Amino acid sequence: MTNPWSYPLQNEGILYSDHFRESDAYWIERPEGRSDWLIAFTLAGEGYFQVPGRETALCGPGEIALLKPGTPHRYGTSSGKIWDFFWVHFSPERIEASLLPDESLAVRKIDNEHARKRIYRAFRRILEDWRQQGDYWEDLCYGALREILMLLERRRRRKLDVRVEETLRLLSRQMQHPTRIDELARSVGLSPSRLSHLFKEGTGQSIIDSLNEMRIRQAALLLEHSGRSASEVCYEVGFQNYNHFINQFRKRLGMSPTAYKKQKRDHWK
Repeated sequence: MTNPWSYPLQNEGILYSDHFRESDAYWIERPEGRSDWLIAFTLAGEGYFQVPGRETALCGPGEIALLKPGTPHRYGTSSGKIWDFFWVHFSPERIEASLLPDESLAVRKIDNEHARKRIYRAFRRILEDWRQQGDYWEDLCYGALREILMLLERRRRRKLDVRVEETLRLLSRQMQHPTRIDELARSVGLSPSRLSHLFKEGTGQSIIDSLNEMRIRQAALLLEHSGRSASEVCYEVGFQNYNHFINQFRKRLGMSPTAYKKQKRDHWK
């Protein structure tokens, strides 16, 4: 049986992308593989990938498949399903090897809803820039692709519970406001004690320590690059007590906020 989509789609080595929604009549087979990478992100339904030496891999909603250059393969829509997915072919020369898997086929599950939305938006940008092909379109596409791959690699290296990931995101968004652990726990569907345990287990520090670290990092940036005083910065980054701010700053940076501001100002004279 010949599939009219199998050979060739485009010249190999040139980035190109699309968004397909296909019935189970859709399949691609390339016994020799290709010289470029393929990445596919399933939005709904299910697809399958077959490569030599391993069982058929299924790719469902929120999963990303990466197919290595030179890998003989067949892929398509699973029987009785619809496969709704983004795909991108891209050159191995344009992406750092450290961001790409060693195996011939890798399937990564994106459990975190925020990360999934971020990846969706990146694929959407790739598709829009590829279709328009305006100035710098290829660089923009590879920038978005690199973002996707960095998010995947970060998740692979730091395997956090999705509820801990969501808590970190909420902390970064709410950093400037008073934060209650019970409210955070309610947002991620856990009890306060369970969230505190999971967070400490995953990150190595407490929720409050992580929040204070974010605040001090932002405070240091403002002291270095703005004309704000230490007391102004204290309240802007979310501390309610100036003495507590000074203690936290000294604990992390080894000096007071005022001394830090003076040191940075003297450095740039």
